[in-house]
Amino acid sequence: SYTASPLNATSGPTFNLPVTATGFPITVGGGGAAGTGTPFPTGPGANGNNSTFSTITAAGGGGGGCANSDPYPVKGGRDGGSGGGAGTCSGATQPRPAGTGNTPPVTPPQGQNGGASPGNPGVCAGAGGGGAGAVGTDISVNRQGAPGGNGVSTTINPAQGNPATNFAGGGGGGGHPSGPATISTGGTGGGAPGSNGPTPHPAGVANTGGGGGGTGPSSSPQAATAGGSGIVIIRYKFQ
Repeated sequence: SYTASPLNATSGPTFNLPVTATGFPITVGGGGAAGTGTPFPTGPGANGNNSTFSTITAAGGGGGGCANSDPYPVKGGRDGGSGGGAGTCSGATQPRPAGTGNTPPVTPPQGQNGGASPGNPGVCAGAGGGGAGAVGTDISVNRQGAPGGNGVSTTINPAQGNPATNFAGGGGGGGHPSGPATISTGGTGGGAPGSNGPTPHPAGVANTGGGGGGTGPSSSPQAATAGGSGIVIIRYKFQ
């Protein structure tokens, strides 16, 4: 007996998947790569890769948007299992949309939307990525990255005396070196915090599906971090 995730299927083909004594294809998806470029990432972060067991697929998270200002194309967060957070810069005049979670759609939903940008001139920051249990936070403070959404907990994989494990937290949005000193937090479940500039923070935690953290302008193209890899857990009752 264990405490199921809030995302646990209670009916349908996923819940009733027949298992026999045979081989099954299994894929543990890698985390999405961070956007690169100096001093700003010139493109959004990459989506994470899918994790699969037999006919069940858990979609990788959506990559985060980048902060290029107009007249660059509008680069919001990307869609995925959880949506990526948008990025914006001081010259932007258009709203930057959040990435949509639960893409492709399933029931129960895999994850939540990322945070969005209002597109106000003079605001430069990154929104939080969506988590499995909560949406990413929208950009509201100039040069302050927004927190990632929290993941969800289950006791299916107890480890090191802790009966519950969190999965699929959203990554924190990037800030700016001249902005507030407080960095954005990643969501519970392996989400990485954001960075305010050249100092990189840890990536999304491996085998949690946690999102990578954003960054502000930096001399290091690696200041933004990649997402954490996925995980496939097989638990069965013996006799």
